[in-house]
Amino acid sequence: EKVGHVAQALLDMGCYEISLGDTIGTGAAGTTHTLLQHVLYDKGIPAEKLAVHFHDTYGQALSNILVSLQHGISVVDSSVSGLGGCPYAKGASGNVPTEEVVYMLHNLGIKTGVDLPTLMQAGTFIDSALGNRATQSKVARALAASK
Repeated sequence: EKVGHVAQALLDMGCYEISLGDTIGTGAAGTTHTLLQHVLYDKGIPAEKLAVHFHDTYGQALSNILVSLQHGISVVDSSVSGLGGCPYAKGASGNVPTEEVVYMLHNLGIKTGVDLPTLMQAGTFIDSALGNRATQSKVARALAASK
């Protein structure tokens, strides 16, 4: 309920978009559905005014994004190679990898305008610049291994 009240207050102050975030990655499809039901339908906040931001600590980010898409939300935060993190939550992983979001969207028939191989090259570049960091994207690892 508090999220709905805060989102409405932010819109009333003139914010053009409210990003609903699970920065520690503990949310799952059921809780995401319940949250969106409240914000979208009980509070009446239009889906066009919302974005979502999910970390993948428990491997639930893609299911949360799918639920969000089913509720009409089309703005999704992600980061190449899953960069990022949550310094105040022990064990929290980075943002959902963009490669995984794009792969899912393409397989749903949603045109993104993103070329997945080029995106993977960008991930490889940044991971290399960060001292040969391993990508956090399962999609990037699987596609690279299949070459």
